[in-house]
Amino acid sequence: MKDYIEERVLEVAKYIIDSKSTIRKTAKEFGVSKSTIHKDMTERLPKINPVIAKQAKLILDLNKSERHIRGGKATKLKYKHVEG
Repeated sequence: MKDYIEERVLEVAKYIIDSKSTIRKTAKEFGVSKSTIHKDMTERLPKINPVIAKQAKLILDLNKSERHIRGGKATKLKYKHVEG
């Protein structure tokens, strides 16, 4: 694996852990696709640093479990804005 990829993977993991960010927000922040972030966190990071990988996975799993709630809130705000 190239050095710049390893650096990005570790930087992305630190960002996710520190900010508890979603994959979508992280991808936007780093200017890469959601697929790249997902691959970095699920395939590359465990090979580079398993300890950090576990920490990042906990946050991503939590975000995944809460996404239906965030989606509902976004829809509610959308229609509240349209009506008002």
